[in-house]
Amino acid sequence: MYEQASHSLLNEILIELKPEIGNLRLRHFYMRLGANFYSIHSLFKLLYGERADFKEQMVCLVETLAARYIERPSHLRNSDLAREKNYNWFLSQKWVGMALYCDRFAGDLQGLREKLGYLQELGINLLHVMPILDCPAQHSDGGYAVRDFCRVDERFGTVDDVEALALSLKRRDMLLALDVVVNHTSNEHEWARRARLGDKKYQDYFYVFENREIPDIYEESMPEIFPETAPGNFTWDEEMGRWVMTVFNHYQWDLNYHNPAVLIEMIDIILFWANKGADILRLDAVAFLWKKMGTACQNEREAHLVLQLMKDCCQVTAPGVLFIAEAIVAPGEISKYFGEDAIIAKECEIAYNASLMALLWDAVATKNTRLLRWGVKNLPDKLARATWLNYVRCHDDIGLGFDDNDVRQAGYDPFLHRRFLVEYFTGKYPTSPARGMPFAENLKTGDARISGSLASLVGLESALERNDADGIDAAIRTILLLHSVILSFGGIPLLYYGDAIGTLNNLEYLADPARRDDNRWLHRSHFDWNKAERRRQSGTVEQRIFSALKKMIAIRKELDAFADFDSRQLIQVDNESLLVYARTDPQNIRNRILVICNFNIEAQVLPVITLRTHGFFQPDGLRDVCSGNHIAVEDETINIPALSALWLVE
Repeated sequence: MYEQASHSLLNEILIELKPEIGNLRLRHFYMRLGANFYSIHSLFKLLYGERADFKEQMVCLVETLAARYIERPSHLRNSDLAREKNYNWFLSQKWVGMALYCDRFAGDLQGLREKLGYLQELGINLLHVMPILDCPAQHSDGGYAVRDFCRVDERFGTVDDVEALALSLKRRDMLLALDVVVNHTSNEHEWARRARLGDKKYQDYFYVFENREIPDIYEESMPEIFPETAPGNFTWDEEMGRWVMTVFNHYQWDLNYHNPAVLIEMIDIILFWANKGADILRLDAVAFLWKKMGTACQNEREAHLVLQLMKDCCQVTAPGVLFIAEAIVAPGEISKYFGEDAIIAKECEIAYNASLMALLWDAVATKNTRLLRWGVKNLPDKLARATWLNYVRCHDDIGLGFDDNDVRQAGYDPFLHRRFLVEYFTGKYPTSPARGMPFAENLKTGDARISGSLASLVGLESALERNDADGIDAAIRTILLLHSVILSFGGIPLLYYGDAIGTLNNLEYLADPARRDDNRWLHRSHFDWNKAERRRQSGTVEQRIFSALKKMIAIRKELDAFADFDSRQLIQVDNESLLVYARTDPQNIRNRILVICNFNIEAQVLPVITLRTHGFFQPDGLRDVCSGNHIAVEDETINIPALSALWLVE
């Protein structure tokens, strides 16, 4: 968009650029800068327009974008051009991801390169390497307390190793996703160190106060994230003699985005990792980016403006790179992190579908889909050029962030139902086979979240201990059922390392003083390669899970109807045990897939009239693409086996 004020300023900025930038041939850079500058200028003015150094900061921002473009390798520039041409490339059904810890999966980055064959065997072609940047050994928060944003922890390797991994992945047609922690730093970061020494410039990078007056005002409306292990939102720093905002842990200092220098620094860091070969950047804790007194300091409008600026700036320098919004927030808030444009994602192209994850776990516990169906029906719409990241398990705890209205519509009391779920998955509920632990219990409110590996939460651990063949079978069926949903629902499925071979809880973290108070390490095990070898032995637990997942992933990639073009149709059925939906190829509406999921431990029946009502006129001609079997119709019903999912085509 051409707008006189912004383009007049752009002309001035281009004149003032450093000679080493202004004299280079940067055709694509200038084209993208011109196309995005109105938005960049408008957003920057909304956030920082009242500052006396507004123009100076704008010059600094453009110089940062240009400098990172100049250093961008030619093969990444070519990738940018290809993805600009095929701009919906990431909506394809061919992408299937896995998240893993580099050290726990393969030792280090070099070892990870050597293990890529395992991922390809399963069908994984999007690799999310959990945080690998330099962090203090004792206070790392699993890699999210970063001491140096441009340095890899020496235990994992070097920045050169990251580039080598990115090139290896590219040769295999695989994508690399890396984390950038945008909300906070370690208290040992250089910026924090300088702030401690009294440097006002760097004290302004954080929320720093001489006394409790302002912090106490903030505390009136801010919730506690970890009330037991890190109560409150401010920490006294003895050396600095100041209170500093620490929303997550006392050793993680929140960055102050009221200061434009912080935004420019973080954009520079984002582009640094884009230039090292990251295809996707996961922006951590984006809901917390803007702090404002009198609010919860989450999901503020300005946080979205900051993200829009980050995206626009990345579009100028590295337009082929996608953003993931790590925003585990209320269902009604999550879609806002795609942006507000009706077509184009102006913030993050990808967001975690935490609501679906939690709803799936509810169905596992209740053996019905009452809440799941209400929640799916009320999931917020996404933008056309955006997609969900669907997952069953991740490195974090399981939060029960359902919409209370959905819980009530399903016939439950929200408080009592969450209490039931915590008791069920921690094994306290009678007949529960689950082996999880409560995480971040709030003794004031009774709230808790859940830790534990997928296999242990669905009862595989307890069934193996009892040598219960039926229990083992039910656990394996549940693992496959949950993955069948994330593979077919619409979006990018993200598996968690170890889940494909039935990894159980691991208590080794209790021997580590730095980790024993955080039971999320229960499901952050070292990958057992001996156990993985059993995937080749017919009849083993590992083989039964791995081979079935491998087959489902391969089938998903062949079915155009599973591409994420808003083609899911939820089908209402009378049987509360079933979740039923159809997926349609928008290029060929006759190309449809009917997904039927049974969460009950007993087989269920579905009247064929329900299917005819929704356009499936020959139910007896339907074929399950996973098993290859045609569906038999008896007494005008079809049979859905216990704890199973059917992918049916005509």
